[in-house]
Amino acid sequence: MPTITTYDGTELAYRVQGEGEPLICLAGGPMRDAGYLGDLGGLAAHRSLVLLDARGTGASAEPADPGTYRCDRQVGDVEALRVHLGLERIDLLGHSAGGNLAVLYAAAHPERIRSLVLVTSLGRALGVGTTDEEWDKAVEVFADRPWYPEARAALDTIGPDTPLRRVHEIAAPFAYGRWDAAAQEHAAANGRETNWDAASAYHGEGAYDPEPTRRALGALTAPVLILAGEYDASPTPAKAAEAAALFPHAELVVQPGAGHFPWVDDADAFVRPLAAFLDPDVSTVTVDGVRIAYRVAGPEDARPVVLVHGRGNDSTTWTEIGADLAADHRVYAVDLRGHGLSDRPGAYGFEDFRDELGGFLKALGLTGATVVAHSMGAAAAYLLAQRAPGLVGRLVLEEAPAFVPLDPPRPVAERPEGPLPFDWGIVTTTDAELNAPDPAWREELSAITAPTLVLAGGPTSHVPQDQLSVLAAAIPDARLVTIETGHLIHNARPAEFLAAIREFGL
Repeated sequence: MPTITTYDGTELAYRVQGEGEPLICLAGGPMRDAGYLGDLGGLAAHRSLVLLDARGTGASAEPADPGTYRCDRQVGDVEALRVHLGLERIDLLGHSAGGNLAVLYAAAHPERIRSLVLVTSLGRALGVGTTDEEWDKAVEVFADRPWYPEARAALDTIGPDTPLRRVHEIAAPFAYGRWDAAAQEHAAANGRETNWDAASAYHGEGAYDPEPTRRALGALTAPVLILAGEYDASPTPAKAAEAAALFPHAELVVQPGAGHFPWVDDADAFVRPLAAFLDPDVSTVTVDGVRIAYRVAGPEDARPVVLVHGRGNDSTTWTEIGADLAADHRVYAVDLRGHGLSDRPGAYGFEDFRDELGGFLKALGLTGATVVAHSMGAAAAYLLAQRAPGLVGRLVLEEAPAFVPLDPPRPVAERPEGPLPFDWGIVTTTDAELNAPDPAWREELSAITAPTLVLAGGPTSHVPQDQLSVLAAAIPDARLVTIETGHLIHNARPAEFLAAIREFGL
């Protein structure tokens, strides 16, 4: 493992996982070996994680002065790592107790922070704490779990003389959204990974002075993401919201069903909002409680165009098309719910996508924008154009389903093994709707007032081409253009796709 020598001569170790821009990660515990963070549920696929073993933990040396275990005394260790890595500004993540160290570092060096992520982080440095009574009340969320009575009884055995290690063992079931085998294995490692003497000193007297810290954070211009677990007792989502309010530019995300170690409870749900937040090319907006990720490019004052992907894809399918359009348009490429870096709420259907697209346009002030959409996304786009004609200025429909009942109907699809880049529930729901679509979806095509271009992929497409002709004929101001290449015209023939939409008036 690589090492650095920090301000007082202590040798600290760190490990690096993944590739890309570095994300410095501070472990909690307090004073637990950073190995428990793992790859943070797969976040290493998006960023290079720099996992620092705090002094006296993991492969790092013990300091000559045990007083330097105190949280505020470790701010210099983070700065030493920044200097060692040669970074002018850093993306910094702190988990649990490590979030206090991240906050103190941000208060001391606001100009060095590019972005700050606090994961289920105790708010002691900010003066936002959780009382024993609040903790006891919060863990009642688990009252219906079979393990709860025994675990709750064990809490009553904790007294002032109970060793800290034993306290953590007793409280462990309440720290996870699911107390299953994976959670139990993760919790069991705490005993051997934590420097318990140092843990007792971490939050020691004098470590925190919340008022000056809050004032100093007023100079923090960097964005902050605070992620809370729905079932976490310390901090609860309400306490995390209090902490978020103390930063000039903070966003709160509450991960459903998660506890204090959200990447253990649901890795995908943990990674998506963090990856979106940490990617400078990705923005997010919340529509009806669903966090929607999107990519934006082009001059801010240019004509807006919104790119909507098909089923199983995401905004990156438009990379080449978007780059060309961004020369003279403000381009927004969206990840629909259940896809890419957007939330997976579990509720899917063409009308859900329709309403979400409409909410997206309204939230970003894009009324009258041109919408270019493929397949499933194209269906959502024309359902929106017929329901709310004023929202869409011009409409490009690439290989859109015409909502003619499938004959024969599609059988229930079997989910492939392994992780998927989208929620499989989208397939089962939309297949059922394609088998028996609402007749109004076809009957109301005449309500579309937007000039419309229907793009067909020719005989090699699985979409019946005669149905696309009927679709175009049913829309009052529509034209049909065929580019014989199959269903994915914008990927297979980008130059011809661009030529067609440019001729249409983009």
